[in-house]
Amino acid sequence: MRRTDITSNIYIALGSNRGNKIEYLHKAVKELLDDANCRVESASSIYETKPYGIKEQENFYNAVIKISTSYKLTELFYSLKEIEKKIGRSGGIKWGPREIDLDLLFFGDTVYSDDRISVPHKEITKRDFVLVPLCEIAPNLIHPVLNKKISDICIEENEKTIIRKIEEKIL
Repeated sequence: MRRTDITSNIYIALGSNRGNKIEYLHKAVKELLDDANCRVESASSIYETKPYGIKEQENFYNAVIKISTSYKLTELFYSLKEIEKKIGRSGGIKWGPREIDLDLLFFGDTVYSDDRISVPHKEITKRDFVLVPLCEIAPNLIHPVLNKKISDICIEENEKTIIRKIEEKIL
């Protein structure tokens, strides 16, 4: 049943470094496009990036999308985990290789944390592979905890992982 309460300004990071990375990103976006409770509004470019955390693995392809949804925050989180499973994400270790990774970055202005979910995502400010594509589609987005625009969040002290922008689009 389609709900009518819509939350906007929801941002999701996508990443893949196993198999056909572009195809996995496309499949994730298609799943959200096909979900009656979600509307994909925009997408960043795709970036090839060095691995974060565990270095001895393939490079990643990363992007960020903006959606609106009638799901509540926890419903969207678990829906994203189901999409990962449906697409073929196999188990693994933290920061290890994966077919697809969908991280909920922001859910409007909501600040929320429990044992599985933290919104805004705790690692945003440490990851250029999230900040750069996020800034591409939402430079004026205000981080509700830091009270700073995304374009003003500095990552100079952190490791740079972006290698290049990929020509293919996901939307």
